[in-house]
Amino acid sequence: MNKGQYVFGQLMQTLPRREFDQCVKRYGGNYRVRDLTCWIQFLAMSFGQITHRESLRDTVTCLQAHANKLYHLGFKHPVFRSTLADANENRDWRIYADFAQVLIARARQLYLDDNDFSLEIDGPVYALDATTIDLCLSVFWWAPFRQTKAAIKLHTLLDLRGEIPTFIRITDGLHHEVNILDEIVFEPRAVYIMDKAFLDFTRLYRMNLAGSFFVTRAKSNTACERIYSKPVDKQSGLRCDQTVRLKIWQAKKDYPSYLRRVKYFDKEHDRTYVFLTNNFEITAMDVALLYKYRWRIELFFKWIKQNLKIKTFWGESENAVKTQIWIAVCTYLIAAIIKKELNIERNLYEILQILSVSVFDKTPLNQLLNEYHLQNINEPDPNQLTLFNL
Repeated sequence: MNKGQYVFGQLMQTLPRREFDQCVKRYGGNYRVRDLTCWIQFLAMSFGQITHRESLRDTVTCLQAHANKLYHLGFKHPVFRSTLADANENRDWRIYADFAQVLIARARQLYLDDNDFSLEIDGPVYALDATTIDLCLSVFWWAPFRQTKAAIKLHTLLDLRGEIPTFIRITDGLHHEVNILDEIVFEPRAVYIMDKAFLDFTRLYRMNLAGSFFVTRAKSNTACERIYSKPVDKQSGLRCDQTVRLKIWQAKKDYPSYLRRVKYFDKEHDRTYVFLTNNFEITAMDVALLYKYRWRIELFFKWIKQNLKIKTFWGESENAVKTQIWIAVCTYLIAAIIKKELNIERNLYEILQILSVSVFDKTPLNQLLNEYHLQNINEPDPNQLTLFNL
């Protein structure tokens, strides 16, 4: 008797199926499809991500080993490797990219009041960066990077209140990070934290005109003319807080307004940082602390590479690679959503590790993932007759 639902089925039930079907309809994903619909493809790929499978064959073998449970996991038909591989190769990856945006919107609402971000900054705070995933040039010829190897770049805009990726773009390895600034719609009063690879004054001025703030590092050859200096407490590590304008003619033409220049000495690592920002409202120490929060996007990249399958790909085409990455992002978002909705105290690493070995368990999710354990509690079966009524 099935007294409960499998953990994997419970996870998939939390997803907005209506919005998923709208994404599928938008790109005709189920056109002339009989058995392996886009939803079944998503379930199979998510199963592989959650259980840390190494390949499509590995994923399908595990599913076939539990054939009597597939219906209760959400699979109406058996899944075959060749059919799943064809779906990854041919079905538009934008279906899963659009569905990820649906989950991103849902996750951001849950993390609006996240307490992990301690700075009192009005408006959203984002970190922008890219990570490179190396590939074999002879196999992934469509992603050029170096003369002897291929690569893709994962350009990500991370909301630091909850560490939710709000913008992701997958490009070949030759695509420079700064070009991504042309694709982002900047939000008024939002703060964008970037390293010096994004120091392009034309694009930064466009961000300034949009009413957005940026914090970035100055390059060693960034020439500035000091207009005004504020006093700073050098015991805190600050060295200067200046209002400046650019000296080089072309740079001054690209960014004609004033900038704020903050110099900070990191005693722990014996390094000096020079920051440029257009935010004159916050304190100089907040400018330095904001850039310190940029490190969270590096940790995010490290985390997803270690815990999701985005370094070993289950297909060779560009469509298959992007499909796998976007479904991996959806898996991350599913874990982030249930963490908040079920008030789970564990971190995302622990949640995914527990889920990876519990997909065929029937324990309720909140009981499985919270840190308390109910042992030796057998609820009485209401259909069981009582022999003695004492």
